[in-house]
Amino acid sequence: MGKYLFQASYTQTGLAGLVKEGGTGRRAALAETIEGAGGALESLYYAFGKNDLFITADLPDDTAATAVSLAIGAAGSLDVSVTVLVTPETVDEAIARDVPYRPPGA
Repeated sequence: MGKYLFQASYTQTGLAGLVKEGGTGRRAALAETIEGAGGALESLYYAFGKNDLFITADLPDDTAATAVSLAIGAAGSLDVSVTVLVTPETVDEAIARDVPYRPPGA
């Protein structure tokens, strides 16, 4: 399983739905969406600022994360973006790999 950060901003339609269902109601609905893709909701927070909503979720792979993002975005209530989160152990593994690279002009 991979860990993903979903950042979202409500549209006017989405805000009307939030007011109708409440924060916990929307959390339950989003947990169901993520579980439907084979994942698990880790956390959901509302926030002030550019983004209204931050979700961390465990999902089987990038395809599942993309499917969740597309389903949410296509509904038109949230503008959503997804970030793949990487563990410190993965960074250590990446550092240990020898990858050939030539900088431009070298």
